[in-house]
Amino acid sequence: MKIRKAVIAAAGHGTRMLPATKALPKEMMPVVDKPAIQYIVEELVEAGIEDILIITGRGKRAIEDHFDHNVELREALAKRDDRSMLATLERIEALADIHYLRQRELLGTGHAVLKARSHVGDEPFAVLFGDDLVVSETPCIGQLMGRYSELRAPILAVKEVARERVGSYGVVRTESVNGARLVKGLVEKPDPARAPSNLACLGRYIFEPDVFDFLNRIPPADSGEYQLTDAIQLMVQSRAVYACAVEGDWHTVGDLLSYLQTTVSFALTHPDIGESFREYVKGTCQALSSGRKNSPGD
Repeated sequence: MKIRKAVIAAAGHGTRMLPATKALPKEMMPVVDKPAIQYIVEELVEAGIEDILIITGRGKRAIEDHFDHNVELREALAKRDDRSMLATLERIEALADIHYLRQRELLGTGHAVLKARSHVGDEPFAVLFGDDLVVSETPCIGQLMGRYSELRAPILAVKEVARERVGSYGVVRTESVNGARLVKGLVEKPDPARAPSNLACLGRYIFEPDVFDFLNRIPPADSGEYQLTDAIQLMVQSRAVYACAVEGDWHTVGDLLSYLQTTVSFALTHPDIGESFREYVKGTCQALSSGRKNSPGD
């Protein structure tokens, strides 16, 4: 069955990005000239997803407004004869069939995905987290969809990370079966010395509807939240789940340092400002190495 639907989990408070996220959802933080969540929606559209459900929470109305029609803004741009920006707005508003569902209680990623049950129905579907961006020739979620068409089983996107960094991620233990990585276990933020591998989960998944049964069976964690990783851990004990090492550059925007690193990376390759920004960064680095201050005119 073709995967037509996707769920984006975007209900979190974004506390690691405060105070910037006090009134602005972290998913709406700009990465150069687009909010982070637009890159995710564009990835889904490029992969052929037709139906997107965004799980939001309190204070996330800006996400809905961004993808909605803005009559006043259109009129203002029309008066200025800004056809280029009008075309950009029209493209954003027509990206996909986007739905919204509020997670009234922030009870974890598992609870957020469970709320999508009635919308998803009996179809396989994609799940994406709102603070992971992947730059790749083939859309990251499209790579998983391709593997799903071969394996017909849940797929987790994974990426190799430095061994000393595995303590920041969920790490999978896999076994090679007929050229595929069968998931045998999932360890959350392991001690690097005891980690089963250096394959870290990033925020991309393909699930079948039975994931909701596993989500209904997991107990809350010590924090009181229901975690998606706990449901996956339960799932691998009773059915095949695979890991797909995806190609591309993985960026995150969930904390301040990662956000700044991601913004710089995207700015360096931006088609309009990339070359000028590279010159600015080069000048800044030279100024720092020489001990002098750099200015925009340098």
